[in-house]
Amino acid sequence: MKRLFVTVILLLVVFAMSAAPASVQASDNFTAILSGGDEVPARDTLARGVATFKWNKEGTELRYTLIAANIENVVAAHIHCGAPGVNGPVGVTLYSSGGVLGAGRFDGVLAQATKTAPDPAAAAACDWVTMADVFNAMQSGNTYVNVHTNDGVAPTNTGAGDFPGGEIRGQVQ
Repeated sequence: MKRLFVTVILLLVVFAMSAAPASVQASDNFTAILSGGDEVPARDTLARGVATFKWNKEGTELRYTLIAANIENVVAAHIHCGAPGVNGPVGVTLYSSGGVLGAGRFDGVLAQATKTAPDPAAAAACDWVTMADVFNAMQSGNTYVNVHTNDGVAPTNTGAGDFPGGEIRGQVQ
């Protein structure tokens, strides 16, 4: 009888844990390796990057570092909602140049900060109202990071350093 009681208690604990928010029980570290070949469409560029993400245990704060190398004219970087090979809308801004175009070559830490809310437009575009929504999308494999470039000279998409839609991209894993 005691063995049955212990088994029932263990099953209840397992059930309760499975009903807990995903942020409490899942891995809280994510990474995205960025390259031009992962952009949609693929970009011919030598630029590379890596983004690392660390969640607090409550799933309310996202600390990140975004490193880029061999890249020119960076204007923005974001977390987008979207499956591999699919372009999606912006969900969280990681970096913005403030409108400066044609800034030249960059190698190093592009952005490092903590986010406590998705971008306001993400609620409609990605269905992300809270950071828990962002966490769940990351965990399901439906987020990617990309870095946008623009040399400020028309036309756009002329080559490395001039891909406003994104020059390097990596799925968050």
